Amino acid sequence: MQHLLNLTHDDLKAWFAERGLKAFHAGQVRRWLFGKRAGGFDEMTELGRPLRSRLAEYFRIWATTVAAVEAADDGSEKLLLELDDGHRVECVLLSDDRGHRTACISTQVGCAMGCAFCASGLGGLARNLTAGEIVEQLLRLQRHLPGDERLSRVVVMGVGEPLSNLDRLLAALDSATAADALGISARRVTISTVGLPEGIRRLAEADCRYHLAVSLHAPDDDLRNRLVPANRKIGIAAILAAADDYFAATGRRVTYEYVLLGSVNDRPLDARRLVDLLKGRTALINLIPYNLVAELPFQTPAAETSARFAEILQQGGLTVKIRHRKGNRIGAACGQLRRSHA
Repeated sequence: MQHLLNLTHDDLKAWFAERGLKAFHAGQVRRWLFGKRAGGFDEMTELGRPLRSRLAEYFRIWATTVAAVEAADDGSEKLLLELDDGHRVECVLLSDDRGHRTACISTQVGCAMGCAFCASGLGGLARNLTAGEIVEQLLRLQRHLPGDERLSRVVVMGVGEPLSNLDRLLAALDSATAADALGISARRVTISTVGLPEGIRRLAEADCRYHLAVSLHAPDDDLRNRLVPANRKIGIAAILAAADDYFAATGRRVTYEYVLLGSVNDRPLDARRLVDLLKGRTALINLIPYNLVAELPFQTPAAETSARFAEILQQGGLTVKIRHRKGNRIGAACGQLRRSHA
């Protein structure tokens, strides 16, 4: 039985046409699924009962089950989803007082990048998620919103390296941004990568208008090699060159994410080196005070240390933002998501 969410709108229209059925039924199914939040074909009352039965014979809507839900008093909710093969993966719903409802989604079961400070890579990589499994996270999170609210933003910052599963991710985001599906503006979608130059350039060529966020975390290769082992085969210079190409091709400002690790990469010297590295680029530096992971030895820097780091970057002419922490009490903040429940 096929997972319906793996099919594009054109795929679904073709399925109807091949059976001598009206292609417009594809649009009806998508409206019920994405807009009216139908949980099953029986709820799609706009379709005749025989057609609903036929759809149920060929397709399943859900390929996951919700194994656990955790909610925090800051408005964030974390879902642990169990996949068909028994693997598990987490995704998060973030809400704020400005009306933004943000879905943070995963692209892989586990991660092969091995970043020293991140929980997502603990246990390594099991497999890529399918396009349908990625879309399903959005639908699962949407169903946790009141009926008069909708998802407004997507950040691909969950478990996994998005550019290592780019084809399936782009297929999933087509559904997220399509007017007849979730209708989220492409300009409100951010894809975060450890920095894979080939993938960054492929993303630019796809002309999707998504935001690119590069997880930098160090001002030089020596430190980054220790924090981000994947850097040993790439190097910061190659990542920055690809990011510059992305900006040139899309006109979209690149965000550089920098997790501040107490007494590791948060010194004034590190800040000055980061200024030298990024000065002159049209970029946003997103500083992220470290979110604690029980199994890892790193510490969150003092607030005044983070503020001083940001001040040095600003004095050097860089645009800086310190990320407001959300979800850390339930292990749902940056760097805390896992391939299984902690």
